[in-house]
Amino acid sequence: MSSKSVLHFFLLCLVALQQLELGTGSRILAAFFFPGKSHFMMTNAIIRELVKQGHEVTFITPFSLSKENLGSNYREVLIPQYDFWPEIKEMTNKNTVLEMTDLPTFSFLRMVKVMGTHSTDFAFEQPEIQAVINEKNKIGKYDLLLAEQFFNEGALILGHLYQIPIITVSTFGIANYFSQMFGIVSPWSFVPHAFMPYTDRMSLWERIGNVAISAAEDLVREFSYYPGQDAVLRKHFSKLLDRVPTIKELERNVSAILLNTYVPLASSRPLAYNMIPVGGLHIQPPKALPEHLKKFLDGATHGAIYFSLGSQVRSADLPPEKLKVFLEVFGSLKQRVLWKFEDESLPNLPDNVKVQSWLPQGDILAHPNVKVFIAHGGLFGTQEAVYNSVPILGMPVYCDQHQNINQGKKAEYALGLDYRKVTVEELRGLLLELIENPKYRNNIKKASRIFRDRPLGAMDTAMYWINYVIEHRGAPHLVSAGVQLPWYQFYLLDIAGLAIAVILLPIVALILICRRSSKPKSTPKKKTKKN
Repeated sequence: MSSKSVLHFFLLCLVALQQLELGTGSRILAAFFFPGKSHFMMTNAIIRELVKQGHEVTFITPFSLSKENLGSNYREVLIPQYDFWPEIKEMTNKNTVLEMTDLPTFSFLRMVKVMGTHSTDFAFEQPEIQAVINEKNKIGKYDLLLAEQFFNEGALILGHLYQIPIITVSTFGIANYFSQMFGIVSPWSFVPHAFMPYTDRMSLWERIGNVAISAAEDLVREFSYYPGQDAVLRKHFSKLLDRVPTIKELERNVSAILLNTYVPLASSRPLAYNMIPVGGLHIQPPKALPEHLKKFLDGATHGAIYFSLGSQVRSADLPPEKLKVFLEVFGSLKQRVLWKFEDESLPNLPDNVKVQSWLPQGDILAHPNVKVFIAHGGLFGTQEAVYNSVPILGMPVYCDQHQNINQGKKAEYALGLDYRKVTVEELRGLLLELIENPKYRNNIKKASRIFRDRPLGAMDTAMYWINYVIEHRGAPHLVSAGVQLPWYQFYLLDIAGLAIAVILLPIVALILICRRSSKPKSTPKKKTKKN
């Protein structure tokens, strides 16, 4: 056989192998109900990659990807966005997210649980999802359910209806309630609740607070939240199913969870085999900046400051007196400031400050002239700052933001401020400290090396485990036996009760015996004879 024929045969084999690989793409149903736009930074990245790898994806979403023309393997089920703001305002008496800084943690937990239950109920009422629920010939239609792990647990019933394994996606990292859900014990002595402003080094009073909020959440989830979600399922599925499974039963069918976290942004803690850290998978190689932004940053000979409070918190909602503080400080600096500000007609703008209602954050943070990121401490922005080695000046408002910034302060790549109390002197001092003290740049470079150093990239890791669960038909060998235990057995309360009984019963018996033996014996009276 000639060398040309050998080469031709080799190329045909390669094409055949490629077609074989493309032909093995799985069919994935992805159900994401919660209309939190920032959450979809991670979700959309996963969906795009699944389609790119040849999987057929049916995506239930409140945010369309149709303009991206992902191809014939992508089918979109677009649902209306649930408007949770009226409920938030009613429960919190707050008009903006920025005002939620002083909202107690337990009130915030109550709020997201109500939002989750109501948004789940709202989603199931939509005709687009009703069509998915009432689809004929469900068995064999899909190979996997992908769903968000954020207070929309009712979506897990789709896995039950289609008889497919489930992988959930935690866009906010690790939660306290994952302990029972995945059969591991997370000690409250050094594992802080995600919504508390603690690190893994807690004082006595911090540990008391951590135990109180973690235990309270467990109790509320068990006796209030789960029954609420169960009621939603019964409302929508009692006519379709002879017996509607409970949320806890559905959670036991979760094969794995993709966690939006990775060291060193989260402290070390116990994890089960099926809890997969993939933090930062949304980060892409930087693209070329628009010409006006590139020119602005390239010309920042003394460096630049990037200021953004994310998609939920609005810079435009800052009080006028605090806006004045920021503008005065920015105008006094040699650095240029690029500010994501929702009102592009902001008056009294210094010459070195540029505002824009939307900015390509990842590409900006990758620019070598950016020296400081003023941020609210959201998880995605924090990951992007660490990935690109940009020190952070944090203005945390709510949720996990306080913990993210405190973790950065502990590692000395971030500083924090309270926007309600900030002064010109404090703001200028913090910015100059981050810019001029090389400690912060060196520390975040170290954190960046750790965050990037993985046996497999974040997205590749996610794809590997999604394919693994499909290949092994749910991979039940990954699931801990702890998920089958009722809560009192999981926390060994039955053993503790038995131990207390074994100790107390002899003591009680001894006390009773002593009391009985110490009672004076009554002497019988002698009868007197009557004459």
